[in-house]
Amino acid sequence: HFIVPHRTVRLITALATVLLVVPLAVDAQVRRGRQAEEVPRWAPMVIGVKAGWDSSANGELLGGHVRIPLVRNGVFELFPSLEAIFLRGTKEYQYNVDLACELLARLSLTLSTLPSPPFWPMDFAQRYEQRQTLVNDASEHVVVVHPGSGGSAVNLSVAQYAALITQVHQQCQHLPLRWLISAGPSEQPQAQELREQLATNGVVADHFPDTAGVDAFALQLGGADMLIAGSTGPLHIAGCLDIATAGFYPAKRSATPLRWQTCNRAEKRLAFSPPSGADTQDMTAIDLDAAAHQISALLLGGLRTNPEIRVLSEG
Repeated sequence: HFIVPHRTVRLITALATVLLVVPLAVDAQVRRGRQAEEVPRWAPMVIGVKAGWDSSANGELLGGHVRIPLVRNGVFELFPSLEAIFLRGTKEYQYNVDLACELLARLSLTLSTLPSPPFWPMDFAQRYEQRQTLVNDASEHVVVVHPGSGGSAVNLSVAQYAALITQVHQQCQHLPLRWLISAGPSEQPQAQELREQLATNGVVADHFPDTAGVDAFALQLGGADMLIAGSTGPLHIAGCLDIATAGFYPAKRSATPLRWQTCNRAEKRLAFSPPSGADTQDMTAIDLDAAAHQISALLLGGLRTNPEIRVLSEG
């Protein structure tokens, strides 16, 4: 058996086509005792209706079409159609929350309130321990940048990341920032190139410590204050940890932050995409000046993902 929450039941409707056939001809009548000449029938007019779910647009779909014959044998016909997609604000992670709640209900368990971020909680001691391996000084704000994409999504180029980080660094010149560049096993050359470009711009960036796997990476990331990345795994891990995020998304309907928003608190997340009118996957169209300004404002606003770290270090 599959556990399907009520919302999903409403959304996932099996695609079906209902055909209504309207014959436009009648049988020839027999006149004066002899068989009348058989008149060719008109091809039937067909009306189709469909309802379902458009996974690309993340919305319900309702549409229909009509096939109208123009000549008797139906060789030529009109085929007008219309579709309407009803977009929803539901994010992907919210469907998973629905499934978890439905499972609890099936197990006769109840929640007094829905869980809130962080969805991957770490206690103070864990965060402090992980932070110690990332900072040179307790006053530093740790900002991790992940320039890779894992091959599944478009991202900013190395040059764009270098320009963005340089601007943020300059705008936060009185704030001690610790820049760390993370990379997957196949993304090390890209990360090294970014560090070299930043060094040319006068910005010191170090390599995010190597970890044995995704779980160890996530625990290590728990000691950071912010992650800047494209719409890829590390961005969503940071969201689960309730770390501040600045995500760069394509404007393609199936990949926008409308659908793939991180699950950290609203005041801790920023999202940037190509503007209306640009190609949906043209990441060069993103206004990096505006992005740098918003990221700097979030950092300068005194946001600390781990305010307890200061208490632990001073205690």
